[in-house]
Amino acid sequence: MNRDTICVHGNKKPIPDKSGAVAVPIYQTATFAHPAVGKSTGYDYTRSGNPTRDALESAVASLEGGADALAFASGMAAVTTLMELFAPNDHIIASDDLYGGTRRLFDAVSVKNGLQFTYVGGADELSDALTEHTRAVFIETPTNPMMNVVDIAQCAAFSRAHGLLLIVDNTFLTPYFQQPIALGADIVLHSGTKYLGGHNDTLAGLLVTKTTELAEKLRFIQKTTGAVLAPFDAFLVLRGIKTLALRVTRQQETAVKVAEWLQSQRKVARVYYPGLPEHPQYELSRRQASGFGGMLSFTVDSRETAERVLEAVQLIQYAESLGGVESLITYPMLQTHADVPEAERLRLGIDDKLLRLSVGIEDADDLIADLAQAFGG
Repeated sequence: MNRDTICVHGNKKPIPDKSGAVAVPIYQTATFAHPAVGKSTGYDYTRSGNPTRDALESAVASLEGGADALAFASGMAAVTTLMELFAPNDHIIASDDLYGGTRRLFDAVSVKNGLQFTYVGGADELSDALTEHTRAVFIETPTNPMMNVVDIAQCAAFSRAHGLLLIVDNTFLTPYFQQPIALGADIVLHSGTKYLGGHNDTLAGLLVTKTTELAEKLRFIQKTTGAVLAPFDAFLVLRGIKTLALRVTRQQETAVKVAEWLQSQRKVARVYYPGLPEHPQYELSRRQASGFGGMLSFTVDSRETAERVLEAVQLIQYAESLGGVESLITYPMLQTHADVPEAERLRLGIDDKLLRLSVGIEDADDLIADLAQAFGG
């Protein structure tokens, strides 16, 4: 099936409900009764399995072209579970420009638990970071918030050659625009809070695996540690996915218009958006993805301008998060990346003049007008 159709219908995995309900029912139950001793309906306890969550996992696995998917209580719960695949002294090569929460987990929790990390700027730097203890490559593309595009196929070739897992955070582009498993990834990560849910009303995380073997390892960890997605939240994300194709297509169209307008503004020093031909990885993005997404960042001429924009926007909301139908503007230095060491932040370009914009589904002219008045012109 085409991805547009999968968004609406999932993959029609049978569920226990026989009513003919068009929407997947919310199985708001903690436990399930057994029909007899030694027999099961296939469900025992919602921590280990729930029909509503199963429907979501099945739909996302189909969208990503994976063997299986697991849904978690948040994106960070998914990453935390993922780290339990590794043992003390294992080494992971990771993108240096990552979501700040992921970087915080790695540096403050995973390192404490004995894992080692080396951060690199792109696929060309992987070889220099390789050690005898390296077990995985963890990338995010486009990166958050600098919108760098990492070559997934090149990372996959490197990972295969050295027996490493390749993990790709696909939150920004979603499986509608980018399919890392088809490019060689072993595990795909999503903050389902963002584009998959799409309405800024629930938290969720998802891991999609290339093989059932990897999924079984992760399911054991998930069942044991317990950070599963609740049935009602699974229903909300599943409902959000029904309009994923429509939303991200509209968000991308609007993001291009806003990015082009920002380029013409005298108070804007630089715009970071893979859909602009001037972006250094524009051709790579066209090659490995079918779209550019609705996320962009831009640097203004001063901290004063940045703060004025954040405080003066009216339609666009100054808030942390992304991917919803409402446009949100974020100050990475103080919000998403506040815990990244200052020297590292500044090296990456995450300074007091950088703003990140998640473009919603509002009219493009209205968003541009809001930014124009916020700039004071």
